[in-house]
Amino acid sequence: MEGNSFKSGFVAIVGRPNVGKSTLMNRLLGQKVSIVSPKPQTTRTRIAGIKNVPGAQLIFLDTPGMRKSGGYFHKLMVKAAMNTLEDADLILWMVEAADPLSLDDRLILEALRGVKSPVLLAINKVDLIEKERLLPTIDRFQGLLPLVEIVPISATKGDNVDRLESLLITYLPEGQPLYPLDQLTDQPERFIVAELIREKVFHLAYQEVPYAVAVEVEQVRAREGRELTDVEATIYVERESQKGIIIGRGGAMLKKIGEQARPEIEMLLGTQVFLKLWVKVRADWQSDDEALKRLGYLQP
Repeated sequence: MEGNSFKSGFVAIVGRPNVGKSTLMNRLLGQKVSIVSPKPQTTRTRIAGIKNVPGAQLIFLDTPGMRKSGGYFHKLMVKAAMNTLEDADLILWMVEAADPLSLDDRLILEALRGVKSPVLLAINKVDLIEKERLLPTIDRFQGLLPLVEIVPISATKGDNVDRLESLLITYLPEGQPLYPLDQLTDQPERFIVAELIREKVFHLAYQEVPYAVAVEVEQVRAREGRELTDVEATIYVERESQKGIIIGRGGAMLKKIGEQARPEIEMLLGTQVFLKLWVKVRADWQSDDEALKRLGYLQP
């Protein structure tokens, strides 16, 4: 960094569902902030992850995957992603090396044509294709937008991610830190806890309950005089049959969800955790504005 100039700004990570946005953000941060799943549409709201390095503060905005189809809740997610483009100082567009420029990618391309901020392109999952296929893919993107950089990466393996971070810092505007230097995310602690629980539900029960699940954390309370935190959360589903799937025979599925979520919640909170989970039916929560506000997916 030249002289004493400090750089800071918002970097919007945009891309189609399941392109690796959350994996990349967690890799850049060195810690999980955004939940990850092999299933598309895992991220449901804009999540900021904050990275401080000597001379710079990068605020990464992980956005819901953009695609053309979907109901009311999906349209809200796409709107959140589009709004992020307007707020960002820098845009990191992610595509997949094996399947660039799908219909969903073209939707994003059209949205990016109207932005004023610099756009960097990250071609992800390059470890999954033959090297000779990469150059034609890079050439294909050269003339589509005035891209400031094109960087092939593997978010999962970490290949070339350091170079990508250096380039992002190069294009950030000069300015003071926008968040405290010890802050990792702009999301409330309860939201991250809820997301960690939802991730485990997604992994364990996706086939039976694909997108009908939401999680509300009702309590995070430290016990006096002990390194122990009580966490109470409710998993909402849309139908009684889904409730049975999440609970499982003799409570086995719910127990497994708790066992997998607890270590990551403990890492986040820095204490041991006593986790209590309930499952409740809330029909049509995805089209209920009040429910979406309570669950943190819609601004009050």
